Amino acid sequence: MTDDLFEYAPISLWEEDFSGIKRSFDRLRAQGVHDLAQHLDRHPELVSACMQQMVVRRVNQETLTMFGAGSQEELLANLHNIFRAEMQPHFRAELLSLWAGERSWAGEGVNHTLAGDALDILLHWRILPGAEESWARVLVAIENITARKRAERRLRDLFEAAPISLWEEDYSALYRYFADLRQQGVEDLAAFLTAHPEAVMHCMTLIRVTDANQKTLDLLGAESKTQLFANLDRVFRDEMRAHFEQELLDLWRGNLAYTREGVNYTLHGAALNIQLDLRVMPGHERDFGWVLVALQDITARKKAEEYLYYLGTHDVLTGLHNRAYFQETLLRLQRIEAAPVSVIVADLNNLKYVNDNLGHEAGDKLLRRAAEVLKAGCPANAIIARIGGDEFVLLLPDADAAVAESTVQRIRALIEV
Repeated sequence: MTDDLFEYAPISLWEEDFSGIKRSFDRLRAQGVHDLAQHLDRHPELVSACMQQMVVRRVNQETLTMFGAGSQEELLANLHNIFRAEMQPHFRAELLSLWAGERSWAGEGVNHTLAGDALDILLHWRILPGAEESWARVLVAIENITARKRAERRLRDLFEAAPISLWEEDYSALYRYFADLRQQGVEDLAAFLTAHPEAVMHCMTLIRVTDANQKTLDLLGAESKTQLFANLDRVFRDEMRAHFEQELLDLWRGNLAYTREGVNYTLHGAALNIQLDLRVMPGHERDFGWVLVALQDITARKKAEEYLYYLGTHDVLTGLHNRAYFQETLLRLQRIEAAPVSVIVADLNNLKYVNDNLGHEAGDKLLRRAAEVLKAGCPANAIIARIGGDEFVLLLPDADAAVAESTVQRIRALIEV
């Protein structure tokens, strides 16, 4: 019955003899070797020698199927084709486990079929009862995980080669911090952060970056992941605080997927406008242990938007605000019932004469000079607009008649210079 369980088990089983490895270890200890890892570093050929000291006593039917052998005799005669150099890294780990006194081991590795195809394997072995001193009977179970590893590599390649910056992050410490706050009776995180602004930066330190792809390195000017992870404080700083605080509020309220805009920095100090898409991955809603973050560089778009906004609110010739912006600002001040607000109206005499007799270039120069004078004579918070060809208006928020009068006097003094 026991033989049938071994022979027809639905997993590859091997009965092996490690006694040759045991004798080699005994000799090494007698020679004064205490640290096998260091010894293998100096004598890497010992790994291969120990591989050759494994003796396979028998295998089951599933093993023959997995490795493409017609019989046990054929498989045993071709073990050198199965146990190749790719096996050495995980076999070295097995040797260290044996040296440390472990009686079982599990790990991943690589074997080959008799046809030469590589197999990703999950290997378990255990020294059987009664063989603890000699290691003469070891049961080995091998699971073919090639399909799983291929899928993992495919996903890893998709992550690494993605044309967008991707980050894998661990927010579990932040999750625990939130739990502690709730236990302390905090219900309104926004109010808490207002009262304790240092908590925002503390929360930032609780986030652990576990991986980032090649596009991220390119975007931030990092030569390697090691360099990037060692300098995250240069990436996440300054203006990031504002949008990170909003992210904290989203997570606190249970919004586990969101999009926000913000600012990060390259390792060379250049500011990047970014669009951040964050998602707590399925299965981690109750620990935040796996968070995927995607960053897009929207710097060019933001500059274009700012330029278009500038064109829509400014007079291109003088650089002052235009009539539309003036009217919008006036309505806004009315809505909020701002007081006091002073208004100064000015126009430029003889502009038509200058244009007609000296040319429009001279007229444009005169308009620009007038704008310079108005800006120089006004308080810093003044809103100066060109509302017509030669007409200007100055809005002075929080300014009474006395302030308006002194402003007029400064402008007149500058005109006379």
